[in-house]
Amino acid sequence: MSNYNKLSFILFPALVVLLLWGLAGTTGTHMAATPCAQCHVATEVTPANAKVLNASQEKLCGSCHAQAVVMSHPSGFAPKRPLPQEYPLDWKGDLTCSSCHNVHGTQVGLMRTSPTGAAFCMACHDKDFFEKMPDRGASLSGSGHLEAREANLAIDLDAFSLQCMSCHDEKADSNQVGISPQGLMRHMSSSINHPIGRSYQAASTYGGYRPMDQLPKSVVLPDGKVGCVSCHVGYSKEHGGLVVGKGQTELCLICHDL
Repeated sequence: MSNYNKLSFILFPALVVLLLWGLAGTTGTHMAATPCAQCHVATEVTPANAKVLNASQEKLCGSCHAQAVVMSHPSGFAPKRPLPQEYPLDWKGDLTCSSCHNVHGTQVGLMRTSPTGAAFCMACHDKDFFEKMPDRGASLSGSGHLEAREANLAIDLDAFSLQCMSCHDEKADSNQVGISPQGLMRHMSSSINHPIGRSYQAASTYGGYRPMDQLPKSVVLPDGKVGCVSCHVGYSKEHGGLVVGKGQTELCLICHDL
């Protein structure tokens, strides 16, 4: 077992516990101690006016669960297919955080239903949706969020990249992705390599980089560092899909001012 896998094996259970504790707490109703006005417009919240919020659910939930919202199943959009009634849309017809989570619930993870993993995904997606993916959806059906709590505990990789490498490092012979001792992410099938786990801001001081505030929102820099999700979309029909376009050159020019 590689060092990355060993660390992921140790960290992953702790990350899950922390995520569930952060979502549901240890006892009582989630957000029971939070003032209603933090999310709701009405002074006295009733079932009739509860849907009128101060902001989108993604923004409100992200105020406490920022990392979970950064890399999660897409939300805040109108789905093109009808969903089971167990997963309600909001008043605009959008799939939101509360479509899957009972935000004032008490159950573990605040999930509306009990199925987990692939069974949970198949409640809305058909088999063909995953069969078209190179990994048949294995990278997506594990969880609805890539959680980045307690990142960088022992090595200079963010927790998103650790999750990616928990599979890729183990199967390096078959998927041709790995990290060299020098900290280079190598894609052997195309001879592409790029530093990972490095501060973008520090690198930009050498020149030739675009300012961080000019990068598209699709480029995620966990803790200000370059990671797997800086170039690849965390949740995509195409496993390993790029954050912009389909060309390597276009991807490079997002950050490099050449």
